[in-house]
Amino acid sequence: MEAFITYTLFAMLVATALAAVQLNRLFAVVMLSGVFSLLSAVLFVVLDAPDVAFTEAAVGAGISTVLMLGTLALTSRTEKSSSRSSAIPLLVVIVTGIVLVYGTLDMPNFGSANTPANTHIAAQFIEKTPHQIDVPNIVTAILASYRGYDTLGEVVVVFTAGIGVLLLIGRLGRRGERQKQIGRGE
Repeated sequence: MEAFITYTLFAMLVATALAAVQLNRLFAVVMLSGVFSLLSAVLFVVLDAPDVAFTEAAVGAGISTVLMLGTLALTSRTEKSSSRSSAIPLLVVIVTGIVLVYGTLDMPNFGSANTPANTHIAAQFIEKTPHQIDVPNIVTAILASYRGYDTLGEVVVVFTAGIGVLLLIGRLGRRGERQKQIGRGE
């Protein structure tokens, strides 16, 4: 049953992505990208990664959607048509996909007990975390203590990206106000 849910969610992700690519109304694209992020979060929950699901829901569906809607308020509602052929970008995407799939062929099966993470380090974390960190939840202990600098780095990257987007939106808003003033002859 879990495999059926996983494949269904993955099919919905593919359908949402294809629909977003085909549309030229930007509001619909933004909404579909929010739906894509929420579907990704649900897929992460099904794959037993609630911490990643929470981050995807908060950043992907929440903050990103709000920032894109804010950007839409300052720009056009429809995509400008392009006279260029999309064959080369499509070829690049297909070749990249083939290379990525080829790179995963020698990976161990999903959930296999023989993976390096399960045979080497996981047992140590399970055994030593309650004594070393004194935090009952192993996932929280790993993210907050063992991987504290990594988690801090991820937060800094997201914060910096958010500040950059806000600065761009503010700059576009001022440019639009100046153009309106010039148009009125002020």
